[in-house]
Amino acid sequence: MALRYALGNVVPRAVSGSFGQTVLIRGMATEKQLAMKLASTQNIRKITSSMKMVSAAKLKGDENRLKVARPFNAWTTAIGGEAKLIEDATFDELPQRSLIVAFSSDKGLCGGVNSFISRSVRNIVQKVDDQSKECDVAVVGDKGRAQLSRAIPEKITRSCTEVVSPGTFALSSAVAAELLDAGAKDYDAVVIVYNTYVNAGVYKQMYKVVLPFKGEGETEPLMEYEFEGGKAEMLDDLYEYLLTSEVYYSYLDGACSEQASRMAAMENATKNAGEMIDALRLKYNRARQTRITTELIEIISGAAALEG
Repeated sequence: MALRYALGNVVPRAVSGSFGQTVLIRGMATEKQLAMKLASTQNIRKITSSMKMVSAAKLKGDENRLKVARPFNAWTTAIGGEAKLIEDATFDELPQRSLIVAFSSDKGLCGGVNSFISRSVRNIVQKVDDQSKECDVAVVGDKGRAQLSRAIPEKITRSCTEVVSPGTFALSSAVAAELLDAGAKDYDAVVIVYNTYVNAGVYKQMYKVVLPFKGEGETEPLMEYEFEGGKAEMLDDLYEYLLTSEVYYSYLDGACSEQASRMAAMENATKNAGEMIDALRLKYNRARQTRITTELIEIISGAAALEG
């Protein structure tokens, strides 16, 4: 039965041939099989339509949270610089040793959100290796972990999955703590790779470089500011807070992109299911008409034979 569904309207039938051999003969799908396939496709359309509405509702909430997070995270730009587009980037500004943090999702059915992140990370790793630099990868999200573990398993040092949604600052603090446990302070830079939300139909891949507050003399960080107390300890705390803020904003930005992409994917799936339903209904009506015509011919032929 599963084979018949997989083959669509063409169904092989096994018959005995000469010398005891089994020969497969192709035949048209029966009226019952078409009805079952039509019913299953209609159920799929109901599911995809419901998922589209759920994603639209979640997207509205994620947009509101992202709108609040943008001014909250604005201070990081003055210290760490602007986020940059990954497309056509050379990554020459990355230091000798970097930790790449990729933000993906734990769930699928959301278009190319996770594939774009995985592709971007592979691109960064390739270019960093070509420049004779070192890098490791930490992944947030099960889908990104699964894809990158097949492509660059030797680079992955830490992964974080089953992240509770919607994201909060406390959750981001926990993720940042995991990154610090993975030795984020020992790297020359932390590179955060994420999807940035533009609108319901557009999202782009960005990366943000978070540099540690290290250096002496002319390279001493934040020389234009005055510190009360131990500057080294305060810079250490500030770096942890900076990393948490960047993780928080990246997570919210990626969540918006995920819901927008899932909404578009479910809309396309609903449209495709509708086209399949129309085609299957047409084939079902043809099969039903053929059956009725055949039965009428048999009845007329039988009546004619009795009269004869």
